[in-house]
Amino acid sequence: MNFKNQSRCRAFTLIEIMIAIAIFSIVVAAIYSTWVLILKSSHVGLEAAAQVQRERIAVQTIEDSLTCIQSFQASMQYYYFFVQNGDQPMLSFTARVPDIFPRNGRFGDFNLRRLTFTVEPGPDATGSEKDLVLRQNPILMNVDGDEQHFPLVLARNVKDFAVECWDTNTMQWDTEWIDTNSIPPMVRVSLLLGSSADSGSAATLAITRLIALPSITMPAVVQMPRGGGPPKE
Repeated sequence: MNFKNQSRCRAFTLIEIMIAIAIFSIVVAAIYSTWVLILKSSHVGLEAAAQVQRERIAVQTIEDSLTCIQSFQASMQYYYFFVQNGDQPMLSFTARVPDIFPRNGRFGDFNLRRLTFTVEPGPDATGSEKDLVLRQNPILMNVDGDEQHFPLVLARNVKDFAVECWDTNTMQWDTEWIDTNSIPPMVRVSLLLGSSADSGSAATLAITRLIALPSITMPAVVQMPRGGGPPKE
């Protein structure tokens, strides 16, 4: 009798087993919730880091190109400076870009190129996301088919892209540049990027950069051959 009673004392009751299972389920649920939270935090962190990197590269590309800008009054059809803001922002000018400039290998020795930055609909089906893209072409050539249809994407999920020019006459920032025979002495570039739609985040990153243009428009008289122009008849 004593042996049987001792055997019954060592066994677990159904209630004890159910309590143990409940406690184990709570522990597993807590571990799973923590793991999911870590994954989401990691995803948000990586998305934010990638967004900052894209923004830095985009603005750095614009700044590098603007510091290499060139303009000649005698050939303004090739060297004009164009700014457009609003729903379809655009920045276009001619620059002698360095050898490390993006896609430089496509153009060989033609470092003097027209650069056109635009904001266009992205690849998403809804068209709500927009990309900042760059197209390039040597000044004596048109934009080829590959460059037209597959431009370089500098930044995705662009919420706003604005370029303002400093007007030395009015001493204020203008959203357009109507003096087609010159280039502004300084521009202010603003870029606002949002998170991708599948990231589930509404966070945005903004950056504004003041860029002083190191060159001026070369007067037409400087481009004329020595002797004061074409020979007299």
